[in-house]
Amino acid sequence: MNFKKKLLYFSFFFLSFFPSIVFAYSDKIILGGENIGIQIHSKYVMVVGFYKVEEEYIGEDAGLKVGDRITKVNNQEISSIDEMISVIDKDKELGTVTITFLRNKKEMTTTLALKKDKNGIYKTGLYVKDQINGIGTLTYIDPNTKIFGALGHEISEKTTSEKVEIQDGTIFKSEVTGIERSENGTPGSKEAKFYSEEVYGTIQENQESGIFGTYQEELPDSNVIEVEEPDNVKLGSAQIRTVINDHTIQNYDIEIIHIDKTNATKNILFQITDRELLEKTGGVVAGMSGSPIIQNNKVIGAVTHVVVNDPEKGYGIFITTMLEEGEN
Repeated sequence: MNFKKKLLYFSFFFLSFFPSIVFAYSDKIILGGENIGIQIHSKYVMVVGFYKVEEEYIGEDAGLKVGDRITKVNNQEISSIDEMISVIDKDKELGTVTITFLRNKKEMTTTLALKKDKNGIYKTGLYVKDQINGIGTLTYIDPNTKIFGALGHEISEKTTSEKVEIQDGTIFKSEVTGIERSENGTPGSKEAKFYSEEVYGTIQENQESGIFGTYQEELPDSNVIEVEEPDNVKLGSAQIRTVINDHTIQNYDIEIIHIDKTNATKNILFQITDRELLEKTGGVVAGMSGSPIIQNNKVIGAVTHVVVNDPEKGYGIFITTMLEEGEN
């Protein structure tokens, strides 16, 4: 997945006394592969950096750190930068504000001094963020529940690498306009144009195994595919389904070279063998996260990570892990 060109870095229930498999999810899904734009709003205002005010780092002097999540200002709950600014603006003449924040899940409080700059504007010395925008790939839609899953991994804040606790979010139309090729040691990325007004669905969860929510558009009437169980995934040929130009979804050949049922997200190690894909991308690139992996006409997983020092290789998560999380 591409978040400002930073590559970000899943049960099946069996009842031994019954003759059939009991699924916690649908055994057939609508296959994805579409490139999507993603926007999420966090539950808190995140501290992502500091700047000098009159030669002082007043944010750092208050004991705040990058990664802290601000929850209250002067004991008033806030969940956006606009709300934070509103409270500070009301009390700025006092010269200080009380900041309540979370660090390592522990609530803490500090006093932040406000300083005027040379133009008489009050400053906090904090760089903060309350939303993240990016691109990725839609993995599936459950035709029975309209639940969708995408990415195959969590969304993290790029400065802190911390998982973002989301308030809400959307997936929407996105068009691939170019590719920055991957090289050994330097993962590439998809470049894309956003159409944020053409919303496909709402995001409710940001989990280790992907983002999940409700698909709002009319369901496609094609590309229904059977779900394969991890025990039936084999070494050998398979395909990934993704977009590398415009809106065109294509299948590209890969070879599965290792299977790990113990890892949370890196279950399938594969190598791209498709010459067309390699020529255009150099291997796995950011924005491919969530691309479905197909074997023997069944969906087995989704792309999650690139092998940085050998980008022709990548990892995938078992599709069943994503489906179970989506149904929870």
